[in-house]
Amino acid sequence: MSRRYVGWVAGAAAAVLVAAGAITYAVAEESGGPDATTPGAESADAGFARDMAVHHQQAVEMSYIVRDRTKDEEVRRLAYDIAQTQANQRGMLLGWLDLWELPKVSADPPMTWMGMRGMASGKDGALMPGMATDTELKKLQSLNGRQAEVLYLQLMTAHHKGGIHMAEGCVAKCTVDVEKRLAQGMVDSQQSEIELMTGMLRARGAEPRP
Repeated sequence: MSRRYVGWVAGAAAAVLVAAGAITYAVAEESGGPDATTPGAESADAGFARDMAVHHQQAVEMSYIVRDRTKDEEVRRLAYDIAQTQANQRGMLLGWLDLWELPKVSADPPMTWMGMRGMASGKDGALMPGMATDTELKKLQSLNGRQAEVLYLQLMTAHHKGGIHMAEGCVAKCTVDVEKRLAQGMVDSQQSEIELMTGMLRARGAEPRP
């Protein structure tokens, strides 16, 4: 690995940390401390933060899996970008829950805050719409090369679609402005990545799953 590349990665990581700190500070300013303006444990703000943190964690996991299963630079670059972006956003979401002094887990099923209680059964490890099952993750770990690339792109496309649905729910229901802005940013960036991944799949003779 070249020194120039290492320097770029270090600079990018520093920029991510600065951005995360700035957004967390903005949440603190908007929340006004532990007063009535702080979201409650059952609020959309807290529900979105909890659920999207779990959703993002799987995207990071899948991206690290495919990084080790292919030498294709285009796929590895996309996987790196998704892993870094979603790990950073996950840190923000969990940090906000700490800031609000709210639990990171809930006894309610995922997406209850969206009025979707019972919609995600958790069958085979897929806790929320768009999430890959345990069987699909094991299959991804067993593949190499183009087969791994295609399955990753298909799974991540479905994952993004589920994430967009949840982020749109926060845009509509959340009350903390900076969290709503982050959710809208997720919608915009993941829609763009879906278009990119659709093209990458077609270049490999495949299509997104229906």
